[in-house]
Amino acid sequence: MKTNNELIPIFFASNNNYVPYLDVAITSILKNASKEYDYEITILNTGIDTLHQDILSRHSSKNVTIKFFDVESALAPIKEKLRDVHYFTLAAYYRLFIEKLFPQYDKALYLDCDIVVCGDISQLFNTNLEDKLVGAINEQNCRKAPLFTRYINKVTGIDPYKYFNSGVLVLNLKEIRKFNLLDKFIYLLTTYNFDTVMPDQDYLNILCKDRVKLIPNGWNYEAVNDKLEGKLYLRHYALGQKPWFFKDMQDGQIWWYYAKESAYYNKLLNDLNNFTEEDARKSEEGTFKLVQHAAAIINSKKTFKSVLFDKK
Repeated sequence: MKTNNELIPIFFASNNNYVPYLDVAITSILKNASKEYDYEITILNTGIDTLHQDILSRHSSKNVTIKFFDVESALAPIKEKLRDVHYFTLAAYYRLFIEKLFPQYDKALYLDCDIVVCGDISQLFNTNLEDKLVGAINEQNCRKAPLFTRYINKVTGIDPYKYFNSGVLVLNLKEIRKFNLLDKFIYLLTTYNFDTVMPDQDYLNILCKDRVKLIPNGWNYEAVNDKLEGKLYLRHYALGQKPWFFKDMQDGQIWWYYAKESAYYNKLLNDLNNFTEEDARKSEEGTFKLVQHAAAIINSKKTFKSVLFDKK
């Protein structure tokens, strides 16, 4: 039974492996969410099994609806062009399809699974976007690393202080449809298929250039010695910084506070206790490969900047 409250659509993208972390994220949202709104949480996926669906669906209530949407058919025409890059899987691209697959919404939130929300999510949703395509938060991890700062400058041609993280987005779907963002993405992908270390994020930054409402980093704090702007509302454990693997993870206690209320708590605790030095080494190896990949792209003659901006 639904209420007469305003609806806030929230999207995640996940696979079976990421469901436990998604469950923690949803737990944190609902623990802090205003009761003056209804929440429709849609999980974009390509085959989350029924057991996981049943567990996640326990969050349903009078003002919360949990839905699952299989994006396989939407991805099919361009799937072979999509790149799996290091920490990123094909799920990273699902957010780009929201405008076409959900025409009933004029505005929505997209959130990555590796987050916890410590504040009222309706405050983020109510960000005034005016005619901007998205509301987003500056990418802190990349801006704090000299190589990735060079990558942002030389590969995307975007000011590192305006380059945003795509893991927390307020989507102005009405304007996004006018702009035909998905069609433009597919055109760039099929025409150029640029090499990238941050697949959907680079494309979104290029496509939304100059039409981004930058939001204080308290709504997507990556904790890389960046000064917190206002209160901490959302902590994002991006890249290899996962509290379910590393016991000394900065702000890990915040994530575990919500994990204790998750249906997957025992599994998560077991994973933490069984994370080995070899696992840590492989994680570091993944980061090193990401750095190497970024360095190679910087020296490439075919980048977003050289093809799309320098020749204008």
